[in-house]
Amino acid sequence: MKPELLITTNGFKDTWLAIEYGAWFAEIMRMKVTLLGVNEKLHTGQIDNNPSLEDIIGRAIGLFQKRGMEYSVQTQNGDAEHVIPEMANKGNFITVISPLGRPQLRRWLTGRSIRSFFEKIKGPILYVPVIRLPLKKLLISAGGLGYEVDAENLAFQVATASRADVTILHVVPPTDLDYPTTRHVLEHVKDLADTDTLLGRSLRQALDIAQTAGLNAKITTRQGNVVEEILAEIKEGNYDMACMGSSYSAHTLRQLYTPNVTAEVADAKLCPVLTVRHMPV
Repeated sequence: MKPELLITTNGFKDTWLAIEYGAWFAEIMRMKVTLLGVNEKLHTGQIDNNPSLEDIIGRAIGLFQKRGMEYSVQTQNGDAEHVIPEMANKGNFITVISPLGRPQLRRWLTGRSIRSFFEKIKGPILYVPVIRLPLKKLLISAGGLGYEVDAENLAFQVATASRADVTILHVVPPTDLDYPTTRHVLEHVKDLADTDTLLGRSLRQALDIAQTAGLNAKITTRQGNVVEEILAEIKEGNYDMACMGSSYSAHTLRQLYTPNVTAEVADAKLCPVLTVRHMPV
């Protein structure tokens, strides 16, 4: 069943980024939209005393109608960190989120909301801290361990719909291990895709899928700290979207591809970040 788009707002002005970008995303992907307005000020069934939320919902409805989109609107009371994951996990959604305007003290005490969303929401998440349109260059961060396959599939669909060029990135992290396979990978960082390693085969398979779909795609590899190298690639390549797989439900090499990596990349606010949690078969 085709997923729907769940666009979220708590009335904070920057959540308009999620609405505007989500409308574009839904349009190119031909998706139905559910707009979820979270009323964090009241604890009744009314939103009359929350003009900020009411105003942004009204603007969103106007945008959806102008674009001829199929949409529905829901409002719920409570904290967005609880309401959004609960709603997202009830259906087959891609959830669109932007910064919620949390005070610095709250971020310091509880962490950034996006980290909680990456951990709690089972379906794909599109985090929009900035808008970069048109989408011309899309980066896929490939761990090569299978965690990124679902993210790659969705990313290829987005790239096809937007006619974007695709770069498949693998970062070889620092390691003290001295296994034959590890040495082989370290010796072939620049031509990793040409090796008969698990990583090499995985990269070639992803490239073949992209090219078969008619995409202009290439592979690039970097060596170093995973987060730092992904951010460096985004900056140097001037990418409009980054797509990442999450191994939150996996147990192997978790320190390399946990939601914290995705969250740190998202926290940099360089471009929208699309992430898909790894779902083991």
